[in-house]
Amino acid sequence: MKKNTFTLILILIVGLVAGSLVGQLLSSVPALSFLTVSKELSWRPKADLLVLRYDLDLHIRLNLIGILGLAAAVWIYRKL
Repeated sequence: MKKNTFTLILILIVGLVAGSLVGQLLSSVPALSFLTVSKELSWRPKADLLVLRYDLDLHIRLNLIGILGLAAAVWIYRKL
């Protein structure tokens, strides 16, 4: 498989989503609650340029298992 930026971004998104799904499944296990605590990062860029106005609202919720999924995705990408 050819390594390029699109492949990297796709694998990172899949790893993050897979890690977050595993985190949601493990949220009912009390012994693993420290892995499923989420923190939200938000970014709200906006501008008014007279002819163009935009307002974006981006939110990312990360937990430790999601970050582990991201690390696994990087490892998989490097093995390609």
